[in-house]
Amino acid sequence: MEEGEYESVLCVKPEVHIYRIPPRATNRGYRAAEWQLDQPSWSGRLRITARGQVAYIKLEDRTTGELFAQAPVDQFPGTAVESVTDSSRYFVIRIEDGNGG
Repeated sequence: MEEGEYESVLCVKPEVHIYRIPPRATNRGYRAAEWQLDQPSWSGRLRITARGQVAYIKLEDRTTGELFAQAPVDQFPGTAVESVTDSSRYFVIRIEDGNGG
């Protein structure tokens, strides 16, 4: 973080569910109906923050605040966040491990 640049909180959702989803088979987009919505892989809190021109989607433990994963979003629409084709409630978030993967 550059000197004088601060992080602001844009949104907090106290309860979100994360699903491990199958790879997209075609160019038609992701469909939430194909996920096992009754079996989330993880549940916790979502915080969206901004620092400079980049937003960060942070998935955190709802009790301790420990970071589970995050996704930097430098533009929207873009590759970090993608809408599903069959719902306005679900999104695909590409998580990075900090090593380019």
